[in-house]
Amino acid sequence: MLARVHSGAVYGVEAYSVEIEVNAGAGDPATVIVGLPDAAVKESKDRVRTAIFNSGFTPHVGRTTVNLAPADKKKEGPSFDLPIAIGMLATQGDVDPKRIEEFCLIGELALS
Repeated sequence: MLARVHSGAVYGVEAYSVEIEVNAGAGDPATVIVGLPDAAVKESKDRVRTAIFNSGFTPHVGRTTVNLAPADKKKEGPSFDLPIAIGMLATQGDVDPKRIEEFCLIGELALS
């Protein structure tokens, strides 16, 4: 299942919107983040899965692909944790995808 979440980023003095697409599919258990993420964004996959589990939800077992668009702009920092987590929960039916369409989500997650 595919979920889309709206987010945003700042590069220098320019702010721009970022669309986060999360797909939960079959395959080897892995989470892959694509779309020019920096190291902090790549590390978010571990923070997000742990935060989901510690919040009482079950993370997806299988391949999860996270796409940060537009692909030509670098994404930096942990501010994509929250939208990635909400996207993951939406792919599993824990969050209604229609309810998140009107929001722009930005935020870092703790492990608890």
